[in-house]
Amino acid sequence: MTVERMLEAAGLTDFTVRPLGGGTYNEVYRVTSPEGDFVLKIAPDQPGLTYERHLTRTEALFCRLGSSVAPVPEVVHTDFTDRDVLLMTCLPGEPLHGRSDVDRPSIRRQLGTAVAKLHEVTGPGFGYPQLGLHQTWREAFTAMFDAVLNDAERYGVTLPEIPLNTRVLDEVKRPSLVHFDLWDGNVLTDTGLTGLVDGERAFWGDPVAEFVSLALFREIEDDEDFLTAYGFEFTDSARVRLATYQAYLYSIMLTERVPRGLTDREVERLIREALDKALAVLA
Repeated sequence: MTVERMLEAAGLTDFTVRPLGGGTYNEVYRVTSPEGDFVLKIAPDQPGLTYERHLTRTEALFCRLGSSVAPVPEVVHTDFTDRDVLLMTCLPGEPLHGRSDVDRPSIRRQLGTAVAKLHEVTGPGFGYPQLGLHQTWREAFTAMFDAVLNDAERYGVTLPEIPLNTRVLDEVKRPSLVHFDLWDGNVLTDTGLTGLVDGERAFWGDPVAEFVSLALFREIEDDEDFLTAYGFEFTDSARVRLATYQAYLYSIMLTERVPRGLTDREVERLIREALDKALAVLA
């Protein structure tokens, strides 16, 4: 189905479509019509990493579940017959990344409240919904990490030895809805928090995993505004779990550089330094 026919099937008329920058996985477009402004995502022909299969379907699920409790786009139309396509509402605001014209402490407090509400949404099992769920978080996360290690080997990426203490994962009994990509580029703001976008990497798991991207290359424990509003206090066990998820995300970021053709050495240095810090905690 062509983009035009899909938009017509969604009930849009007299629309214009223009590319949106910033996407690193899907093709992303801004759609303007008399019916409103929308965002259109079209999945690539082939996934890069193992977990990247059917990410658009996961984002549709995330939006359907999250939009009732937090500022998350609403699903307008989907088409999964050929290349996966998702049409959703366009939220106001601009990414928080690089902004100096907003009250950042206030935004972080609003973000803490919104993320806490997201994490109250409970799933039917643990893991990535598009890959099949597990009964325990330990089983799910072990499979998730093994997949990345296999991807790294497949793409010829050398990762350091990562010592995992999977016993601490057994403390996680409830599968929460975790966005897992809430860096400042996916947090929209105006005078306040207006949106949490790009939920295609969501999974059911440990809420502590969310804190990795919320403080990318930084330490979430330094963000008192967010943690106070969220209502979280760290324990030694939570710190080990956080380091485990940091090792996971930074391993993904190193591995995905190959299929995406990324060559920025400064970014690679930042990732490897962050991974080394996580490994120091795990060791």
